[in-house]
Amino acid sequence: MPKVALGGTFQYLHDGHARLIEKAFEIARSGKVHIGLTSDEMLQKCHNVESYEKRSVRLLEYINKMEIPKEKYEVTRLNDPYGPTLEEDFDYIVVSPETYPVALKINCIREKKGKKPLEILYVEYVMAEDGTPISSTRIAKGEIDRHGRLKTEA
Repeated sequence: MPKVALGGTFQYLHDGHARLIEKAFEIARSGKVHIGLTSDEMLQKCHNVESYEKRSVRLLEYINKMEIPKEKYEVTRLNDPYGPTLEEDFDYIVVSPETYPVALKINCIREKKGKKPLEILYVEYVMAEDGTPISSTRIAKGEIDRHGRLKTEA
């Protein structure tokens, strides 16, 4: 049974996040998805990021709407960029272009520890209407909504 890792801040839970989450569950099939949610302490962002608790509630609500059984996933607090991937055995890690370098570093550290590398599943950005990636930063600036639709000025 595949064991899949996925991590992120999941602020605004936009369509790019949805694609990553859906890919993780698609790959896991009968296995389990381990989602690392970035802790408040780890965040150093320019825009205001909601608390871990609020982001966690929204993430769990999204997964529940997907009708994923609770035994098929686990959400844990990430206090560093790697979470349990350096010590525990995982088969896959699902990443965006933004988090791909972290997956490479994880595999480098795992190799030095004599552990097998994780298979990296690279998921491209989801584009907004203007052809630029959907991001929490753009949503926070009021440029787009969670689905990448451009916001018109009143």
